[in-house]
Amino acid sequence: MARHGSADNEGLDMSQIDWLPHALTVPSIGTSPGTSEPRRSDTHLQPSLSSISFRQPESVTVVVDPRDGAGSDQVFLDEKDRTVNRRLRGIHVFMITISGVLGVGLYLRSGSILRIGGPAAVLISFSVMGLIAWLVMQCVGEFLAIWPVAGAFVEFVGTFVDEDLGTTVGIAYWVSYCLNFAAMIVAAAGEVEFWSTAQAIQGTVILFLVPLFLVLLNSFGVQVYGFTEVIGGSVKILGAIIVTVSMIVINVGGGKEGHIGTKYYSEISIFQYDERAASNWATALFISFSIAAFSFVGVEIAAATALEARPDKKRVSGEDPPSEESKQPWPLISVRFSATWTSFIAWIAYFVAGFVMTLNLPWDYDQLPEAGWLGHPGPKVDRPSDSGFVISAKNSGIKGLADLFNVILLFTALTCANTNLYVASRTLFGLTRKIYAKEWRWLAFFGKTNNYQVPVRAMFLSCCFLWVPFLYLSPNNGKGTTIASLLEILSQLGSVSCLIVWACECWAFIRFYNCMKLHQVELANSSEYAHVCRFRRPGTRDYYPWRSHGQPVTMYLALGGCVFTLVVADGAALWKGFHASLFLSAYLAPICFLSLWLLIKTYRSGGWRNIRWELEDLSNIIKVKAKIRWLDELKESATARDSDQQKPGWGNLWGAI
Repeated sequence: MARHGSADNEGLDMSQIDWLPHALTVPSIGTSPGTSEPRRSDTHLQPSLSSISFRQPESVTVVVDPRDGAGSDQVFLDEKDRTVNRRLRGIHVFMITISGVLGVGLYLRSGSILRIGGPAAVLISFSVMGLIAWLVMQCVGEFLAIWPVAGAFVEFVGTFVDEDLGTTVGIAYWVSYCLNFAAMIVAAAGEVEFWSTAQAIQGTVILFLVPLFLVLLNSFGVQVYGFTEVIGGSVKILGAIIVTVSMIVINVGGGKEGHIGTKYYSEISIFQYDERAASNWATALFISFSIAAFSFVGVEIAAATALEARPDKKRVSGEDPPSEESKQPWPLISVRFSATWTSFIAWIAYFVAGFVMTLNLPWDYDQLPEAGWLGHPGPKVDRPSDSGFVISAKNSGIKGLADLFNVILLFTALTCANTNLYVASRTLFGLTRKIYAKEWRWLAFFGKTNNYQVPVRAMFLSCCFLWVPFLYLSPNNGKGTTIASLLEILSQLGSVSCLIVWACECWAFIRFYNCMKLHQVELANSSEYAHVCRFRRPGTRDYYPWRSHGQPVTMYLALGGCVFTLVVADGAALWKGFHASLFLSAYLAPICFLSLWLLIKTYRSGGWRNIRWELEDLSNIIKVKAKIRWLDELKESATARDSDQQKPGWGNLWGAI
């Protein structure tokens, strides 16, 4: 019999249900305690791809409230090879998210924006996209505080908007990070070229051995991955500080150019634009929004870590004694901390670094990277780098500074690739771990973990776009070539797909928020739903994990910002003239997303004529309660057996053994 807050030998960590009132029991599958309402699995609600067909899971008997000896009930757990370890602490989640968002966009995209829209576009675009990222994370973070589940993006959209849309979101998110993983490898290969490295070394080391090493490294437990992200994230933060401080030193006269100051601001207006890309500065700014959006992709990574993160500990009131968990290191770095502060920290880094870069380089400097549709630069034969920071360091004449900057860029690209591989593999695992139907058995293969409870099979499949980086080495990769256009389209496809996922999550939160407001009285009357009572009622204890800032205004602004970026900003460059590669970069992802959604709906409905064009019914309180219990079950059932000893062995490198 396990005490509250401990892990028994059966592997159920009772601390993971600390958000429940102590008098509650964990309901068993079938009916809700004290009611005759069916669970979601007994209703006619159509399951998502991540839950197409169920086998009966394992179960253990636990006592939720040992103080009075009552409350014994069954809790159903997934099979051991379909669960993961909850070993990531708050510092790990925070560093994983920081590592994902502080990527090469900081060093590469800022130069492109400066060339297209001048200094003002750099500062404004990073600020606006940083604000949109913060707004989105308020919605996502509140969801995760309640339900840290595998495939969180799939389940939230599928539960509160549309099941088929949820599945489409999961596939789009997985493809997005598979492409971003390949894009980071391409970026790393580009940075190695700074030292005139032979293509044979690039192809062997960067494009083959590095991805293989990342896969093997992440196969030995999430603790190892979390540790590497803490180290990598710390180095990346240090690197960003070094680059920013060095740029300030160059500006005040530390280089051979002498004191630069605000020379490039005072000589001409900061509202400049490239006339080849835009007809006016406003259009150039909209184009800059689209470019800057890539830089903030990754702020939502906390959703991918939710299932492997230790649950947040929330003291209901100041009178409650602190738990042992709250005394552990980093007790305040949680999902809600990451949701609130990660995007803000990223914005500070982008804004400050972008500002000092615009001080040190003129906006029309001929070596700054151009927009792809104006002529993809291809291999850097006549330019020192694609980064304005490296260009500025090289122009300063400070010995070794350009090399140091490029090392930081290379390290940043590789650590971002590591993060993107993690996110892609966990997304695919969340999509496939509950598939048992015979016709989908080939997908269920990727929903299992190895002895270290790592989804290695999903990780290998997430490397499906690793053929893309090898195109970079082609002798035909130059300005205006098909390969150059393909590289650009695939890179942009990843970031646009992520923006679509952001928009869908905001839509799901809007529907959730309005649903909880509509049924607040009915939910408050049942202690089983105390953890979803978002709206406080006088005289009752508050069990809601976390209320995000500025709601309900925040959620509508977040959705509006995502839609504006997708529809207006991404297509702004077409206003000057049509370019096929640019059109595909901007709108291929939305077209594919809508087509996939329609295809899934047609398949599940048994034909075009049988499609039901309606969203999930959130007006029926019985169905709403079933949905809440379904998400609660997902949170409880995926609990890993943390007390089990992991058996090392070469078989862990490939889960099929």
